[in-house]
Amino acid sequence: MPTIKVEQSLLKKLQQRHDIESSPELIAEQLPLLGTDIDRCDDEMLEIEIFPDRPDLLSGETLAHAIRPFLHGTVAVPEMNIQQGHVKLMVDSSLKEIRPIILGAIVRAVDIGDNSEEKEEFIKILMEHQEKLHFALGRGRRRASIGVHDLASLKPPFRVVSVPKEHSFIPLQMQKEMSISEILTSHEKGVEYAHLLDGFERFPVILDKDDAVLSFPPIINGDHTTVNHQTNDFFIDVTGWDQRACECSLLLICLQLQARGGIVESVNITDCDGQQFESPNSKAVVHKVPEELVFSILGYNFSDAELNQAINRMGGRFIGRETSEETGSGRMADASKGSNLLMIEMPRWRFDILHPIDLVEEIAIGHGYENLGEASPSHATTAIPHQDATFKRRLRDSLCGLGLTQVQSLTLSNEKDQFTFPRWRSEGSPTLISNPITQDHTMLRQSILPSLLRLLAANRHHELPQRIYEVGTTVRNHHNKDRVSWLCAENISSFANCRGMVQAFLRDLGVDSSSSQIEWREMPAQHGPWMKGRSSQIFINGEKVGEMGEIDPAVGALFELRVPLHGAEFCLQALMKTIPDPVL
Repeated sequence: MPTIKVEQSLLKKLQQRHDIESSPELIAEQLPLLGTDIDRCDDEMLEIEIFPDRPDLLSGETLAHAIRPFLHGTVAVPEMNIQQGHVKLMVDSSLKEIRPIILGAIVRAVDIGDNSEEKEEFIKILMEHQEKLHFALGRGRRRASIGVHDLASLKPPFRVVSVPKEHSFIPLQMQKEMSISEILTSHEKGVEYAHLLDGFERFPVILDKDDAVLSFPPIINGDHTTVNHQTNDFFIDVTGWDQRACECSLLLICLQLQARGGIVESVNITDCDGQQFESPNSKAVVHKVPEELVFSILGYNFSDAELNQAINRMGGRFIGRETSEETGSGRMADASKGSNLLMIEMPRWRFDILHPIDLVEEIAIGHGYENLGEASPSHATTAIPHQDATFKRRLRDSLCGLGLTQVQSLTLSNEKDQFTFPRWRSEGSPTLISNPITQDHTMLRQSILPSLLRLLAANRHHELPQRIYEVGTTVRNHHNKDRVSWLCAENISSFANCRGMVQAFLRDLGVDSSSSQIEWREMPAQHGPWMKGRSSQIFINGEKVGEMGEIDPAVGALFELRVPLHGAEFCLQALMKTIPDPVL
């Protein structure tokens, strides 16, 4: 989750513009209800983690705007005051296939601080907010990218055109001109985001009246438009492929600057289809929520006054009720239908409002979960334990009694850890991840033991012995399989110790290790991570249930472990099939 730090002095200054003040005690008590996790809140600093569903809280200024009605009951303002501007921006038709959505805005007379230190801090906060929005809404600048410019260095009107890779200009923080091709191959930001323009022969640039390059979206701005300590008037451009992400990104930057006294002006845009419109559009969005849906989820009949207060706290406006002839089918896809509809206006920059169920959550938070009343179950809730749950409980009791500590690791793994290093072959087709975000997580694991080896490797600086186990899910041939595995790192490790643990484990589950039920068979050569001659396959009543033994030092070294290791892995379905429940 993204983290933001806001100096209490800034928050106090922003709130005093509206004749209110938020004490640290009030913030610490109430703000978590809005969807945040507070790490620090004192007289100097507010440090909070913002949940991913609230990108409108990613700066101190937009956070202050949201908490005024929530904490102090002020009248919510779901629209932004935007003055009619006269600056024009023309988009060439060639942008339709390159980067079709182009939006813009002008904000004048922004208070960026009284001294050099405050001005530098403002620029830092503005850039941090911009990058957080690139991550949260822009998906790494793919859906939306933001450019913030010093308006005083520009000459309107603006044009957005496509240029060949030979076109050159001076990019941000550089002293000489670079061509588009050079920027994509040698500039730090160009290399980082070049993949967004793969396959293009022409590239988007924003020009002013003198053909000076403002921006090369989504890569880098021109150097001459850099925001500095003398900047009070701003031009903001947002380009991308997702209309809603671009619109919300633009509005949130404008909202941040408006909170510092800025006056927002619209820009007249002619898009790549020749259509003219004013940007930004901050008109509140009207949502319709069935009253029946609210009651079925929250179990509470709200009065108009309660709805008005709840929605106002969340930054919106309750308009009233409307009767509809349509009725819902009970499906979530038809959740917007119902006989009685609640009409709610919410800010256009609330990117997280996607579905009527989101408004139900807004009503619940605004009203307060603690104020929804109490209810008793309307039907019997007694039940009997599921067979596999009982078996897993007995299994965990046994392993804890053997001195093992339970851990839980990711189901995601990779081919090296699952097959190459431990020398196991894939059982059926491995389940691969289509678009892995890291080389360590490219598939769903087939065995748990490699995860335990990685866990011990991460804790190898701790003292021995280390004895861990995990009961978890694996995926073999695209089917879920429950398995249990343990691993011990000890100063002295032997096959006798390993076999003794397995015998004690099976005894606790109800298997007599001295009877003919259990059979120990030699492990095939180069099968699994086991040491030859010091490992075994385990069969119960002729069916294989697991493997155990000492870990081959060569395998341990691949996982950066150079201590004696022994362990085991069992299939829970095979154990349950071959070991009857002694209680039944």
